[in-house]
Formats: sequence, structure tokens, C-alpha cells
Amino acid sequence: MKKNNSPEVKKISLIERIGSKIPDPVIIFIGLFIIVMLLTAFLGGKEFYTKGADGTLTANHIKNMFTTENIRWLFDNALLTNWLAYAGGILGTILIVMFGIGLAEESGLFSALIRKVGSNISERFLPYLLVFLGIMSNLASDAGYLVLIPLAGLLYLGIKKNPLIGMFAAFAGVSAGFSANLIPATIIDVIIGKNAQGFADGAGVPFVSYLGNDLNPYTMHYYFMLASTAMLVLLGGFITNRFIRPKFEKISYTVPEDMNMDDFTLSDVEKKGLRWAGIGFVLSTAFSIFLALVPLAEYVDAEGASHTPYLDNIILLITFVFFTSGVFYGFATKKFTKMQDVIAAMSKQIGTMGYTIVLTFFSYNFLALLSYTGLGTYITYLGAKALEAIGVSGSSTLLIIGFIVITAIINLFVGGLTSKWLLLGPVFIPMLYQANPNMTPDVVAAAYRLADSSTNIITPLMTYAGIILVFMKKYKKDFSVGDLIGAMFPYSITFLVAWTALLLTFVGFGIPLGF
Repeated sequence: MKKNNSPEVKKISLIERIGSKIPDPVIIFIGLFIIVMLLTAFLGGKEFYTKGADGTLTANHIKNMFTTENIRWLFDNALLTNWLAYAGGILGTILIVMFGIGLAEESGLFSALIRKVGSNISERFLPYLLVFLGIMSNLASDAGYLVLIPLAGLLYLGIKKNPLIGMFAAFAGVSAGFSANLIPATIIDVIIGKNAQGFADGAGVPFVSYLGNDLNPYTMHYYFMLASTAMLVLLGGFITNRFIRPKFEKISYTVPEDMNMDDFTLSDVEKKGLRWAGIGFVLSTAFSIFLALVPLAEYVDAEGASHTPYLDNIILLITFVFFTSGVFYGFATKKFTKMQDVIAAMSKQIGTMGYTIVLTFFSYNFLALLSYTGLGTYITYLGAKALEAIGVSGSSTLLIIGFIVITAIINLFVGGLTSKWLLLGPVFIPMLYQANPNMTPDVVAAAYRLADSSTNIITPLMTYAGIILVFMKKYKKDFSVGDLIGAMFPYSITFLVAWTALLLTFVGFGIPLGF
């Protein structure tokens, strides 16, 4: 075991010290808002020219926000246009998703499913399963961290193996595989895709794929995420069996006196609940398919334009399936005894979104200001010129790798997928597109997702890092942050390299990232 005065821990402590100096994202956006306002006073009236996709030049001007007209614009649009209606009302979409997924989590359905699937499998395949369950648990924000990781320890303890091995595999799936999933239109898809559409629209960037097809913000990465899930499961399981297990099988651990080995077994009531949840899933899925094939089926309007209502409403359809399954499980297990309990469960989950509401008010108003003043376009213009000057604009491969490296490094110091995307997305989506038209919003967003996820497990500044460390200290009291990061590093670097190669393969061979 490494001592606290080892070089590795000193480096980690430096990262922690640097990270502790970085203000909360809300404060950052307030500061950026003020900075943009002041810059417009000096740059107001400046004219510059940007090149469109067809090669034509467009004149742009920076507005001075200290005029009566522009100050009036700030107040007239602060609540509705710039916040609640930003990117087509993304805030409302996020809240709707939490109705269904949050209810399923609050009912206990996700916890029961994890324990059901993980209780009957051999040790050889258990790491693969834990990584997979970790990835899938991202449907519910806290389930993977607070439920799966401690349960993974119990599962390994039950087969007389070091529980840390299972916890590492689960942590790799939950956090390093955060963006992947088999289910389309997850909360991450909504946050990344809908904001990407808003960033593109605000900067005049076509919201089309690198293959030239119109993008659906909720499913534009679905094929890539399917392939990513399979790849990460195989890699995560292999790393656990090949490197982690041989090392930690030789390390001693303790079993807490208050440890209840029945914590991961299902009660008869929970088994009954799962059966009813299965019925609810089948019924709601069948009804959703009916809606997609009949009233929400694809059609061509009088002008000859094709419309796909079922894709436009996929968020509501998936939310309905999770909602119904959670309700069936909750009533079967007596977690819910009346509809008021269902409403209370939804309200509780929405209550966890308080910080998101505060963050989006300041961030969306800042982004709207950046777009309205023309300063965002000017920053993009300068960035694209810089990329051209250093000779990398002609290579989408170099641009993808460069953006991934930048995001992965920033992720070591600034936590939160949403806040970083709101900072990086509005700058890099138009900048990289101007530098190279193959760097479309779907490519840039996919690069961001994989980079953000891969380094989550090797930074002590990740939101749940302290909680994970507490879970592991139950079995190894002297287990440190340095030990945790040392154990997770093989997952992180392997995921980052392989995931980057997968994205480059998709783009290089012209494979659509989604639909």
C-alpha cells in the first residue's frame, strides 16, 4: 500500500488544491456574464467577417450592451426567452425525464433489478456484469453510486473474494462509462443533444451530422453509444480479471461486524414487485409501440416534407415506460399505497433538480448574451483562425483528439458534465465547425461525452469520490485516495484511448453516430 507521503499522493493533493480554488459553476457564469458586458463596452461596433459553409463571407458586428435598447433586451428576455425557452425548452424536457426515471428509482425498482441480475453469475463473468450494470444504472442519477457500488462489494464478499475488486468494476461502469447506455434518449442524451442544438442554432451552425443528415438531439449518438456500451463492458471486465483481481486477491481486507450479508438478497415482496414491474413494462411498451405506429407514425405533409412524430416525442414515450414500471413495482411492494405516494415520489426527485434550475438560469442567460452581442461569434472566429494558423484545421482527426485531450484534462479539475458542457459547447461547436466543416455538432458532442466520462474515476474532485472512498474504507481502513486512483487508472486510460479510437473509426468509415 502506498504511504501518504508518496509522490503519487503529492500530485493528487496538488490536483485537489487546484480544484478547491475553482469557484462553483454558478459563480463562474455570473462572472462571465459581467466580463462579457464589460467587453462589449470596449468592442461594441467592431466589424469582422466569417466564412459560411458555402464559402461566402458574412459581416458580423459586436453590440454594446450599455445602450438603453440592449439593457431593455436583458430584462425583457431574462425569464422566458433566455432561460425557460432556451434550446426549445430543454429545462422542461429534463424535468419530464425525471418524472419517469426518478419515480422508478424512488420506488426501489432499480435497486431490486441490480440485485436480481447480480446474484446468480459466476466469478469469471461477474466483472463484466458489474460494468454493464454500472453503465445502465446511469438511467438513475444516484442508483449506481449509492446502490450498485456497495452491492458489488457484498457480491464479492459473498463468494469469499476481496470486495474491493467488485467495487472497482462497478465504479468503472458507473462513472467511466457514464455516457454510454443501451436505452435511447437518456437524461445525458437530452442534456448533451438539446444543448448542442441550441449552441449550433445560436451560432448559425447547421444542426446536421457529418454525413449531412438532419440530427435528432435525443438520438444523434445512439449507434455510437450502443457500440460504446459493448466495448466498455468487454474492456472493463477484462481489466478487472487480468489486472485488478490478481493484485487485490493478495491484499487483506476486513469484514465489518455490522455487515449484513442478506443486503443483496431479494425478499419475496421484492420478487413479486419485479414480476409486476415486468407486466407494467410489457403493457407500457406495447402501448408506446402502438402510438409510434398509428397516431405518431411518420407522415408527409402537404408541402412534401417528412415528419417523424414518434422520434420527436421519444422522451415522453420512454418516460411513460419507466413511470408505468415504477408504479407497478411500487404498489406491488407496498412502497406506494395511494396515488398521493406516487406524486410525493415524483416531487422528491424533482426536488433534487434544484441546483440544475439555479445553474441553468445563469448559464442560459450568459449564453444568450454571448450570442446576442456577437461576442461568441467573435471568439469562435479568433479560435478558428488560430487553428488554421497552427495547421491543424484540415485534419478532423487531430481536432477530435485535441478536443478530447482538453476536455479530459479540464475534467480533472472541474466536475459536472452539464456545467462543463455549457462552458465548452458554445465555444467549441462553432469554432471547430468553422475550422473544419466535418466537425459537426454530433462529432464534437460525442468527443466531449467520452472525454468527460473517462477521467471521472481518477480525480478526487468528482462529486461522489468521497462517498466511494468511504464505502471502500469499510473493508480496508487505510485505503486512501491515492490507492483508489491508482486502482482506477488502468480503466481510465484504457477507456479514453479505446473510446477515442472507436469515435475515429465511426467518423473515418462514415458510420452514422445515431439517427
